[in-house]
Amino acid sequence: MAASAARCAVDVGQAVKVLILGGTSESRSLAQALHVDGRFDVTTSLAGRVRDPALPVGRVRSGGFGGPDGLASWIRDNQVDVVVDATHPFAAEISRNAASACARTSTPSAVLRRRPWTAGPDDRWIPAESMTEAATIVAQQPRRVFLTIGRQGVDAFAENASSWFLIRSIDAPDTSMPPHHEVLLARGPFDSAGEIELMRSRGIELVVSKNSGGAMTEAKLVAARELRIPIVMIDRPRTPPGDFETGAVDDVVSWLRRRL
Repeated sequence: MAASAARCAVDVGQAVKVLILGGTSESRSLAQALHVDGRFDVTTSLAGRVRDPALPVGRVRSGGFGGPDGLASWIRDNQVDVVVDATHPFAAEISRNAASACARTSTPSAVLRRRPWTAGPDDRWIPAESMTEAATIVAQQPRRVFLTIGRQGVDAFAENASSWFLIRSIDAPDTSMPPHHEVLLARGPFDSAGEIELMRSRGIELVVSKNSGGAMTEAKLVAARELRIPIVMIDRPRTPPGDFETGAVDDVVSWLRRRL
C-alpha cells in the first residue's frame, strides 16, 4: 500500500492514471468530474454486456479482462496508478477480480457503490438472499409478476408455468424464460407516475427486484408502495472492500486529489 501510494505521488506534472470499472451512472459522473481535471488520465472499462451502453466521457474500453490475472496484467501493462470499482452492486465477480488484481499489483483502490434501498413502514418487502430463493418465493402461488432484475437471472424463473411475468430489461434476455411472459425493453430513469400506470395496466400483483439502490429505478418502489404491491427484494452479494469506500462521487474525487 505504501509503495503504491508513493507511485501516485511521484512524477509531478505527469497525469495519474485511473482505471474506472464502470457501467453505472455513478461511474459516468466520476469520469466526467475527472475528465475536466488535467491531473488525471482516465480510462473507463465496460463489461460489454449491454449492446448500446451509455458511454462516459474520455477513453473507454469494452469487454472482460480474463479474470484477476488478466486484469492484473492490464494494470501493469498500462501503468495504472489507481483503480476505482464503480460497477453495479450485483457485479460481484468483477469486484472480486478487481480486489485480487489490486492486491497482486499493490495498486490502491476505491469502491464507489451506491447505497442500498431500505424499506419504509408502508413497504411490503419479502427478503431473498439470492435469485434462486426469489424464484422459490414467486413459485409459491400463481401471480402476475413484474421482473425488474435486468436480463440476467431470468432463467431462474423459467420453470414457473403458473405465473405470468412482465420482464423489463435494457436488452432482451438471451436465456430460457417462463412460458407466460411479456418482454418490455426500456432504460431508466423511470418516474413513479409511469410505473404506477405500467403496474396497473398489467395487473401486477408482485414485483421482483434486486436491491440495486440509486434513483434511476427507485420509482418502482414508490409505485409498489402506493399500490400496496409486495416486493421480493434480492439482497446484494458480498464484495471485497477497497482502500476507500463511499457511495458519493465527490468523495472519490476528493480521495484521488488527496493522493496527489
